Amino acid sequence: MTSVEENPVFDELTRQRTKEIVARYPQSRSALLPLLHLVQSVEGHVSQDGIRYCAEALELTTAEVSAVATFYTMYKRTPCGEHLVSVCTNTLCAALGGDAIYGRLKEKLGVGHEETAGEPGTPGSLTLEHAECLAACDLAPVIQVNYEYFDNQTVESAEDLVDALQRGERPAPTRGAPLTDFKTVELELAGVFPDLERSVEGPSVSPETVRGAQLATERGWVAPAMPDAPPAFPALPEKK
Repeated sequence: MTSVEENPVFDELTRQRTKEIVARYPQSRSALLPLLHLVQSVEGHVSQDGIRYCAEALELTTAEVSAVATFYTMYKRTPCGEHLVSVCTNTLCAALGGDAIYGRLKEKLGVGHEETAGEPGTPGSLTLEHAECLAACDLAPVIQVNYEYFDNQTVESAEDLVDALQRGERPAPTRGAPLTDFKTVELELAGVFPDLERSVEGPSVSPETVRGAQLATERGWVAPAMPDAPPAFPALPEKK
């Protein structure tokens, strides 16, 4: 088997980052998730070479690494485009237009779920996917680009967003970090931040999300006080 040091797919910088990531954990196998993101930051997906690389670095079998890489949908097994476009089609988003948005983008780009319009990794190439709940039901329907939020979308605004991405533009997300590209975000998910100051400069909250807290402050609403001791559970009946 090719060792981590000999694997030609991953350069010296990647190998150094691998060592730094592994060193953060008391048990090396706990570094598997960030290492898979590191692999994606290099390759744009998790290849068999990437699986072997992680297995060798963590002294795991390739079967163990493959089991994790195929379980989580954020690990892509085919090359992604410059940008990953995720359309929420879970219940609320779907009912408010998510299904229509996804259907229109499929038609516009000529691709299906986890397929790429354009040569993977090249400028303007887009990988489209439908996603489960993106935890932004108060802002539905929602799209993510490289996991950054674009809230309150319509079919028209989603088309405009995709057109801009294909032209090489990087529209500002509704909230979150300024838009970069899929590989850069994967590096950050691995725990490596080449430009941390820039990555946290975007807005992190929406007015809709904090409206309840604002109303509570304005009207003096407070939660009931916690009891000094938790209530006792009733005794279970004795078995006869």
